[in-house]
Amino acid sequence: MTRHFALAVTLLAGSTTLAAAADLKLGYALAEDSHYGAGAKAFEETLTAELGDAFAVQQFPNSGLGGEREVIEGIQIGTIDATIASSGTLSNFVPEVGVFDVPFLFRDLSHARNTLDGEIGQEMLAKFDDAGLHALAWGEQGFRHITNSRGPIATPADLDGLKIRTMENPVHLKAFEALGAAPTPMAWPEVIPALQQGAIDGQENPLSVIVSANLNEVQQYLSLDGHVYSPAIILLSKPLWDGLDDEQKAAFDKAGEAAVAAMRGYVDTVEAEGVATLRERGMEVNEVSAEEKQAFQDQLADAYADYESQYGKELMDSIIAVE
Repeated sequence: MTRHFALAVTLLAGSTTLAAAADLKLGYALAEDSHYGAGAKAFEETLTAELGDAFAVQQFPNSGLGGEREVIEGIQIGTIDATIASSGTLSNFVPEVGVFDVPFLFRDLSHARNTLDGEIGQEMLAKFDDAGLHALAWGEQGFRHITNSRGPIATPADLDGLKIRTMENPVHLKAFEALGAAPTPMAWPEVIPALQQGAIDGQENPLSVIVSANLNEVQQYLSLDGHVYSPAIILLSKPLWDGLDDEQKAAFDKAGEAAVAAMRGYVDTVEAEGVATLRERGMEVNEVSAEEKQAFQDQLADAYADYESQYGKELMDSIIAVE
C-alpha cells in the first residue's frame, strides 16, 4: 500500500486529523534563499498554522529530488508530494500553458499577474488535474533576460550563433532559433557547469534567478531585454489532493496563496535592487530599449504566426486585452 493511498483511506474513512504527521516532500530547483525558497517557506509556515502538525513539510532545494521534469513525473506517480517549478517543462504535461511563454506577450508584471490570477490563468490551472497533477496556484519568476560571456545583446545580430541554454520549452526554442541563436535545452542542474566549461555561451533567466544563483560568477554580460515573462507553478500530487477533506484542501489553497505572495514580493525586491547588485558584483549590464525590442519582435513574425496557429489567435488576443 502506498503512502498516499494509505493517507487517502484514512481521510475518506472520516478522520479529520492524523495520528502522526504525514511527511510532505516538497522539491524545487533553486536554493533556499531564492524566490522558490521564499515561496516554500511561506507554504510550510501557512500549512502548519492552519493544520498544526498534520503534515511535516520536508524541503528539498537545489534539485535535491532531481530536475524539474523528473520531479513533476515523480508527483504524477506519487513518489513526490509537491513542487514549485518553472514553466520550462509544463507544456510537456499541459501543452496549452505554453502560450504564457510566448515572447513579448505580457506588457509588465501587473499585466501578467492579472492574467494568471484571472479567468485565463485559473482555467489553465484546472487542466493539470487531467494530467494527474493538481495545480494550486501560479507563482512567479519575473521577466527573463539574457546573460552571456561574449558581449552585450542589443540587436538580433548579437545573438547570431550564440550557444544559449534554454529551458526544455518548445516555445523558447522556436523563438531563439528565429532570432539566429543556437538554443540548447538543458536541465537547470547542468547549466552552471556547462557555463564554466564553455560548453554554452549564455543562458536566459529572470533577475530573481540570476541574482540568487550568482550567475555573475560565470557570466560577464547581462542584457535586460525582458523577452519572456516567466511564471512558476505550485503543484501537488493528485492522490494527495484527492485524499484531503474540505478543511485540509482550504488550508492547502491558503498555503498556495501565501507562497505566491512571498514569491512576488521577492521578485518585486529583486526587480528594484537586482541590477545594482549584479553591477556591484562586476557584471556589465545594458538595457535593451523599446526601439531595440521592436527589432526582436519583427524578426519573430513567422514564429508568432506559428504560436497563433498552435494556441489560437483568440486566446493570445484575450491575454493581450487583459488590463
